[in-house]
Amino acid sequence: MSLTADAPLRASFTWIPRQADFDAFARLSGDDNPIHVDPDFSARTRFGRTVSHGMLLYTRVHAHLQELYPGRAHKLQTLMFPNPAYADEELTFFFSGDPDRPDQIVIEVRRSADGAVALSGTCDLGEDR
Repeated sequence: MSLTADAPLRASFTWIPRQADFDAFARLSGDDNPIHVDPDFSARTRFGRTVSHGMLLYTRVHAHLQELYPGRAHKLQTLMFPNPAYADEELTFFFSGDPDRPDQIVIEVRRSADGAVALSGTCDLGEDR
């Protein structure tokens, strides 16, 4: 992971999810849908290969929000998953804020190769824990 903070309200990092990450998350979560864990099945779908669990992406988001804002609770988050994220393809995670809404963080996860948004949303931070 590389985390760069350009300013208090901007940060980004990259991550390359692997099939082993999808498989481990499936075991942990119980979500073993073949679109996530079966390359042969997934090859016959419109995606052509396995795709990440949306909540696997969010676990990465959550971990980095904790790094950026240690001790802050997550009061509310909104999430959308408009495009798939694939194994072995780099993702770039972006975090930004608005000085007028310092407790709301805007989140976007993009496929690095083509810029397609795999996750977009916001996180409203609560008081320190």
